[in-house]
Amino acid sequence: MTPEEGNAILKDYFAPWVQGLGLSVEEVGERHAVLRLPWSSELAREGGGMSGQALMAAADTATVIAIASARGGFVPMTTVQQSTSFQRAVMGVDVLVEVRITKLGRTLAFADVTLTADGSQEPAAHATTVYALLG
Repeated sequence: MTPEEGNAILKDYFAPWVQGLGLSVEEVGERHAVLRLPWSSELAREGGGMSGQALMAAADTATVIAIASARGGFVPMTTVQQSTSFQRAVMGVDVLVEVRITKLGRTLAFADVTLTADGSQEPAAHATTVYALLG
């Protein structure tokens, strides 16, 4: 799968409010994907940091792209579980969302997601996700 195909999945399969996050696929591979969540003051919470809700939605959405890449294209799937830990605020910069598929089974996929402020080496948040593969 290519980044362009990943961006087409974002356009074709996600709700308008998710598309409104402005996510773009930077990189895809056999068992991983990297998406960019652009900074927007509309996604900031009181105090100016990017909201946890935006970060969690980005992690969830990026997992779909990583699974699609691992499977060779989009298949119907749904989130079963997501756990997110926030480690530091993101202020005024884009977020890189890196997903690594840790197990890809016939009916379930497991992923590890690291969200990092662009230009930083330290994670802003970490998530684990589990998806049910429906097709």
